[in-house]
Amino acid sequence: MSTASVIEMGNHSSSVQETLGRFTQLFNNLCAGNMAELSSVYSENVTFTDPFTSVHGIDELTEYFSSAYANVISCGFDFGEPVVNGEDVCIPWVMQLRHKRIRKGNPVAVEGISQLVIREGRVLSHRDYFDIGQLLYENLPLLGGVIRWIRNQAG
Repeated sequence: MSTASVIEMGNHSSSVQETLGRFTQLFNNLCAGNMAELSSVYSENVTFTDPFTSVHGIDELTEYFSSAYANVISCGFDFGEPVVNGEDVCIPWVMQLRHKRIRKGNPVAVEGISQLVIREGRVLSHRDYFDIGQLLYENLPLLGGVIRWIRNQAG
């Protein structure tokens, strides 16, 4: 039995596949010094939402990511198989993050999924779903130990 590289539903669009390729490449190369690259993937009127915020427009997105990446040592993504339905895409990922203020710069792995709406070769809407506890709370000096203990007790 073979596995397709992309799970597709509905109509196939090479523009969507090309945009998805640029999206995954962007996030594996994104750093504080290359935020201008966001406009090569995102629409001018993009809406972005994650557990921390919601922003509208490429300028607000650039400002948000500039702030978010300011203390990042390294950040990369292992992307899973995307599910594509026309211009709607869901793509799972595992983020490998090293951040100056999280775990003293030691690596943190966070699982998540991005829900994208692609129009005219650009991402018009991007919503990230991930466990904020896995990113932050479990990695705080005192609170982290308590949260990890609770998770272990619950599961």
